Amino acid sequence: MRLTWNEIRARAAAFAAEFADATRESEETQTFYNEFFKIFGVKRRSVGVYEKRVEKLEGNPGYIDLFWPQVLIVEQKSAGRDLNAARVQAEDYFLALRESERPRYILACDFQNFDLYDLSERTKFTFRLADLPDHVERFGFIMGVQKVAFKDQDPVNITAAELVGTLHDQLEEAGYSGSDLERFLVRIVFCLFADDTGVFQPRNLFLDWLEQRTAEDGSDLGPKLAHLFQVLDTPEDQRGNNLDEDLAAFPYINGDLFSGATRITEFNAEMRQALITTCLFDWSPISPAIFGSLFQSVMLPADRRATGAHYTTEKNILKVIGPLFMDELWAEFGRAKSLKRGRRQALEALQTKMGELNFLDPACGCGNFLIIAYRELRHLEIDILKELHTGAQLELDAAILSKIDVDQFHGIEIGEFAAEIARAAMWMMDHIMNNELSRAFGKNYARIPLRKSANIVLGDALEIEWTDVISPERCDFVLGNPPFRGKSEMDANQSAGLAAVVNAAGSETKVLDFVAAWFLKSADYVNRVTRSIRIAFVATNSITQGEQVAHLWPLLFDRFRLEISFAHRTFAWGSDARGKAHVHVVIVGLEKRQHARVERTLFDYLHVGSEPEAINAAAISPYLFNAEAMDNAMLVVSPSYSTPRSMPTTMYGSKPADDGGLILTRVEAKDLIKRYPPMRPYVRRLIGNRDFLHDDLRRCLWLEDAPPGLLRAIPPVVDRIRHVREFRLNSRKAATRRAAETPQLFMEIRQPAHHYIAIPQHTSERRDYVPFGFFDPQDIVHNSCTCVPGGEADTFGLMISAMHMCWMRYTCGRIKSDYRYSNTLVYNTFPWPDLDGKARDTLTKTGQAILDARNNHPGATLADLYDPDAMPPNLRKAHRENDRAVDRLYRRKPFESERERIEFLFARYEKLRTPLTG
Repeated sequence: MRLTWNEIRARAAAFAAEFADATRESEETQTFYNEFFKIFGVKRRSVGVYEKRVEKLEGNPGYIDLFWPQVLIVEQKSAGRDLNAARVQAEDYFLALRESERPRYILACDFQNFDLYDLSERTKFTFRLADLPDHVERFGFIMGVQKVAFKDQDPVNITAAELVGTLHDQLEEAGYSGSDLERFLVRIVFCLFADDTGVFQPRNLFLDWLEQRTAEDGSDLGPKLAHLFQVLDTPEDQRGNNLDEDLAAFPYINGDLFSGATRITEFNAEMRQALITTCLFDWSPISPAIFGSLFQSVMLPADRRATGAHYTTEKNILKVIGPLFMDELWAEFGRAKSLKRGRRQALEALQTKMGELNFLDPACGCGNFLIIAYRELRHLEIDILKELHTGAQLELDAAILSKIDVDQFHGIEIGEFAAEIARAAMWMMDHIMNNELSRAFGKNYARIPLRKSANIVLGDALEIEWTDVISPERCDFVLGNPPFRGKSEMDANQSAGLAAVVNAAGSETKVLDFVAAWFLKSADYVNRVTRSIRIAFVATNSITQGEQVAHLWPLLFDRFRLEISFAHRTFAWGSDARGKAHVHVVIVGLEKRQHARVERTLFDYLHVGSEPEAINAAAISPYLFNAEAMDNAMLVVSPSYSTPRSMPTTMYGSKPADDGGLILTRVEAKDLIKRYPPMRPYVRRLIGNRDFLHDDLRRCLWLEDAPPGLLRAIPPVVDRIRHVREFRLNSRKAATRRAAETPQLFMEIRQPAHHYIAIPQHTSERRDYVPFGFFDPQDIVHNSCTCVPGGEADTFGLMISAMHMCWMRYTCGRIKSDYRYSNTLVYNTFPWPDLDGKARDTLTKTGQAILDARNNHPGATLADLYDPDAMPPNLRKAHRENDRAVDRLYRRKPFESERERIEFLFARYEKLRTPLTG
């Protein structure tokens, strides 16, 4: 079981103390490393051997002190010896090993000093034994955890997108808009790119033409650009004899990029200069993937929300295509080039295989995923070709060498502008990669005029038949970034499209987000054939949390026989465009069970903005944790509307639906009571989600028993009641309009008659514990909270325990990454322990100890007390003692990690859900 880093650091501190006086290599090495591996919960003998014999290159035998194939070489020395010499000795051993055995890490150590070398990243970390707890994460690879760095977008690409966005704004202000503006921009950007990358010859052909052949006041620029676009769409042998020689110098582009006339725009001097300024920018290092950013830059924010469009950075695209196919292809390349026999045949077979792969992005937008996937494949192909032709001075046509082309890439896109951008950007990326190939092998090559193109189909991906885009018999990978729309944010067409896909899958549900439709339609698509087709999508993290899990994943697992092959847990989304989206997402890779890979990878994030750690997983649950076995991975938690018999019932708070008419600030409440003392009994504290966490409770008018005569006699109360009535009458909801008959009351009244435990429905993911609290019945609980009427200290102790918090973190819904506590998904489904009188007495004491520890910090809010960086030691100690008491109700052996807790709880949940029958 994987330990938490806090637990590992504690073990490392104990290890450092135990071996503080270790010095002798011959006598203490094996004991030292046996105990060292225990820090990480790993048995040394299960991974590595001592005194591994190798034949060094000079022919003499050598012995590696500790060897873990493919992972680690340890060269151990007595205290005070030269660790640089130890590293050199380890490198000799490294070279003597078979390539398939060579590790990523070398550790040189003299017991008191560590030099750790990462040969892949070419980094060195040096620290003392006493400081091991501070550096222990460097050894995450011992647990199968690797830090993975993904390349981010080059800032120059973002600058280019901003330049085009500025040009768009100027054209739009001049009255040039709609599809004409969109097509015009695509053509202009292609010309900018072509001018700096060799498509147009000589370089700056377009810039020179702009500066020398158009008027400075911009008066003739619109018609002349229209003429240029017509020339670019005309083969050289079909152009008129009297064509201006400067225009005749431009090549025929074809590919429909310049076909069809658009409305001619009128430029002025300022607009002409803006175009020239954009042209002066060096477009040669620009990635065509910025076309997605360009598209987002020119869309109105309202349009982005309506379509659910979120354009991905290259960094996040690589998180998808790496584990989906590129990592495996690079590994195959590494194995092929290390062969002593059959090396050439293996390399050629790999290149042929890559040239036969087909990719489908069924929500391709501007083609970013297809563009980057094509680029990465071509990069690998160039490396393969270099291996095949090492030492040869070739003057070969790129078309002869390369077997990968843009027509292997297929997409579906609902927006005409985005589809045009995707096609053009694929051509641009093709040209960039042909240039790279030409530089490697000596002859300039450009596929101009354009002949092949990516197959981008215009249409609604939920309506059209994907088999008409590419047959599943030919498709190898389905990938992309489908639109993000929550269940309450979809328009009528989107709701209908989702419903049709869900119904076709044999289910009915109204709780799924829009992105779920792509998972289900992909599952149906890949199951039409017996061959392996892998899927990977970016998605909102909602599909791996809360109630959606029970509606989506049984269909994927049971009906379509899929399983999760890799996944990225929640991380912060990035976009390269103006007004970029801020959302939290996951990435999920799927494949058919009969073709599933043995090794599965789960990418975990310390926080949503960090780099991921790669964890080897036996099986991945839809809640995105290592389930250890496939049966556990397929288990989902369904909402329950009944409370376990052993626990008190929960209920939601009261809903005002008042537009603020019944809610007062503290100052307003104080002023009202001062002016009208008889109102004092009817002004109550309001227990709202954020308010009680920050000790900033508002007040409310609670007028259930207020005499009508009193209310009529107080003008500000009359005004508030009238405001509530008008607000409710104007509602679209019939129930709210009916509530206008009693505007002095909360619309929905659910107030406990006794003391209660208040549960904030939303709370920060940073907190280790949701800070529940006790309140009296005169305090009105708002519908932003759930409450447990009559809950006592023992109930409180159970609810705030590490066991219950662990369950909550995996089963609750979330807003971004913040917890959304639910009685149906968390409280009612939790595998509560059996309690006898003794257990209740113990929990009463530990629960009360937490409350007492809180009270020892007057003036501190619950938000202060439960900030993980500021939590007082006495409060943390009280929680730890309560955690241990609750843990013992489940088993005697302590839980060593969060993963162990959730695996235990899921097993118990399954047992309680399907008890043995006699």
